Amino acid sequence: MAMALAQNSIKHLMRRAGFGAPNDLLETFQHQTYEEIVERLLDPQSQPDYDELTFFRYHPTADVMYGPNHNKLNWMYRMAHSQRYLQEKMALFWHYVFATGDSKVGSPYPMHNQIEMFRAHGMGNYRNLLIELAKDPAMIFWLDNQENHKRAPNENWGRELMELFSMGIGNYTEKDVYEASRAFTGWAFDTKIHWLLWGPHLWNYEFHAEDHDATDKTLFGHSGNLDGADVIDLIVQQPSCHVFIARHLYNFFVADEPQVPAWPIEPPRDPEAIRDICDVFVKSDYNLKSVLRAIFTSDFFKEASFKRVRNPAEVFAGTLRVTGSFPEPHPGWNNISLEPSYMGQQLYDPPSVEGWHTGHEWINSGAFVQRVNFMADQLGDTSLPGVQDIIRRIASSNGKGMSPDQLVDGCLEQMGPLQVKDSTRSELIDFVQSETGQISWHNGDYEKGADVTCKVLALITGTREYQFG
Repeated sequence: MAMALAQNSIKHLMRRAGFGAPNDLLETFQHQTYEEIVERLLDPQSQPDYDELTFFRYHPTADVMYGPNHNKLNWMYRMAHSQRYLQEKMALFWHYVFATGDSKVGSPYPMHNQIEMFRAHGMGNYRNLLIELAKDPAMIFWLDNQENHKRAPNENWGRELMELFSMGIGNYTEKDVYEASRAFTGWAFDTKIHWLLWGPHLWNYEFHAEDHDATDKTLFGHSGNLDGADVIDLIVQQPSCHVFIARHLYNFFVADEPQVPAWPIEPPRDPEAIRDICDVFVKSDYNLKSVLRAIFTSDFFKEASFKRVRNPAEVFAGTLRVTGSFPEPHPGWNNISLEPSYMGQQLYDPPSVEGWHTGHEWINSGAFVQRVNFMADQLGDTSLPGVQDIIRRIASSNGKGMSPDQLVDGCLEQMGPLQVKDSTRSELIDFVQSETGQISWHNGDYEKGADVTCKVLALITGTREYQFG
């Protein structure tokens, strides 16, 4: 019993700190404690990176990166195959929070490099991450800081730094926005030439001292010749910043929160959990790895299984990891990697600076049909190695045969383990009964049993319970 509970906790951890994992991978963890697995996830450099050279052999234009779809092609393959699970998950998390879109940036290299920056700094110090973000050419262009001049401040970056990236609305004044914007004058990048004229090329951060306002400024009660780094130092000391980041992490890794614009009036789902996260955040000097460790080892995390709607990228990568589909990036990857877009999540192109809404908003009528069809097609394919493995495990639990209710329970165990409403379970049992009645796993009947099993797996993907990852 204790072993089963531990295995279930590890499955939950891999869904949240990664994108899920097939059973054979989970079995490689069996001699490690839960805490040891958490440490393994927190140390991505200890694991091999994905085979980028093989990927480029199949998709050489992805290295040229002529547009956002080529970036997407590469990133989705990483999500579905990289063994640096948490590193990739954190890159996706920061893409949510620091939403930047190719629709405006218009150059694939800076967008690609921003995600690389998230990989490099996304589990480090939050203060340092904000510094890197402020120097990121894609962000500078996205929020117009190249138009922020000593004699004509542009407030877009200064405002969004506080409103969307660190503190939330209602925790600063218009004067704070103006003063912060003055502090970031001169933070720019080298001359932008559109890639259609010159081809894809790198943008590089530059500090233009002649365009920087070096006079005194006042922010949050502190006065002096403040520059951008000073502004960030003051921001990370604000209690509102601690709560803001804690709620984002809770929403992404633990359970669905209200949408971000509602946070000034909607209290946290679990105030005690938010206080715990804030406490670690401050005591660790804003070290994100320490915060993640505290989250993954907490009771509130372990008790939050299937209390969060998975986003389309998670649905896509998690399904492919479990089924073993596309073990190599053959040409069909070009089309299948677009699936998250059809489900409502266009990576590299969030709908606004606010990023994507989460939770139930992922499962509107159109998007829900698309994600269920994708999952059902994958889990209903008996040719896929991961699906074959699931069938073998179910069959081996009762080699002679099993009743419809035993088959349904076996499928629910493999898909979660998942608990569904009694009415849902009854409908699944009725379906098996209508298909075949008693399931036999003898040689001559194995194929039919496998076919029915796949149909049940596909039906489970459409349940409310399974959509909460």
